[in-house]
Amino acid sequence: MPIYAYKCGACGHAKDVLQKISDPLLTTCPACGAEAFSKQITAAGFQLKGSGWYATDFRGGSGGTTVPAPESAPKEASSCAGCPAAAASPAATS
Repeated sequence: MPIYAYKCGACGHAKDVLQKISDPLLTTCPACGAEAFSKQITAAGFQLKGSGWYATDFRGGSGGTTVPAPESAPKEASSCAGCPAAAASPAATS
């Protein structure tokens, strides 16, 4: 369901409202009661509900096929002069 931003032209009260697209626009300000409450133009906002793909997919566990991770290449000698591993490696002594 979309989240719409409303603002009162009379008192300046602003409110975000969760509404269906088919719901009628709100016109009465909940703060002052004036008929100057109007929808603002903002970036789209929405709320996900239920048990859709975003809650169940890619969660891990069994049930799907997995691709094994590729083997990593052998590690190169460290080029860090202050590292203990670099001091012990043959590349650091030459």
